[in-house]
Amino acid sequence: MQKTTKAMKMVASAKLRRAQDRVRAARPYADTMSRMLGRLAARAGDYHHPLLDERGDQHYLLVLITADKGLCGGFNSNLIRAAQQFFRQNEGKTVELVVVGRKGRDFFRRRPVKTLREYINMTARSFDHDDAAEIARDLMEMFTSEDSQVDKVYLIYNEFKSVLSQKVVSKQLLPVGAGLIDVGTGQTESHVDYIYEQPPAEIFGALLPAYVETEVFTALVESVASEQGARMTAMDSASNNAGEVIDSLTLHMNRARQASITGEIIEVVSGSQALQG
Repeated sequence: MQKTTKAMKMVASAKLRRAQDRVRAARPYADTMSRMLGRLAARAGDYHHPLLDERGDQHYLLVLITADKGLCGGFNSNLIRAAQQFFRQNEGKTVELVVVGRKGRDFFRRRPVKTLREYINMTARSFDHDDAAEIARDLMEMFTSEDSQVDKVYLIYNEFKSVLSQKVVSKQLLPVGAGLIDVGTGQTESHVDYIYEQPPAEIFGALLPAYVETEVFTALVESVASEQGARMTAMDSASNNAGEVIDSLTLHMNRARQASITGEIIEVVSGSQALQG
């Protein structure tokens, strides 16, 4: 068992390095786009776009990103607890679910929660931006379709901090605008103005879908890096625990062996003394 956990730790370590590279490459682009879209959305004026317009506050769509595999400590359980807390906080409202990952799907499949879409084996393989764009397009279609009753779309995923630390993030994805803040200051900027060389409809029509796709892609790469970090930590802990069990059993075996040898010596000495007597 210890050999297995050590091998899994090495595999997770190799995957983590690749996942960290993707996170470092995705974050600057996503942060810059969030700042720019936040400023543009704040100055949209009377312009209306389906992805910008605020709606009611009764019908939510929750996108939960979990892993497809286990053996990664509390990674999946923390996300599922955050989703359950979201349901409790919005009790009385209609909350529907979109799950990315087998663990979240399997958990809520046995519970009275309506799941609209599920995406399996997405994080277990080497996904690309097109896969994230497909999920984003489905979310935008569910949000903007004529018969849609969805007022807001939320994301829950794990943000990668370090190998030992992952932060559960719950953020609003749609409508765009309310959750866009300046990353450096944590406040929505108000002193930057823009001159529109193209009509706002043309600019927002191109930027807003790209922003949603980027947000979904960033959430996926953050989740994959967090999963591998959690699995690496869990397998290291399991290897250490297995080592402690091995040491304990070895000590117990040595004591039993020593007791057996001592007993045999006593029998030999006792027999020798009996013959001499």
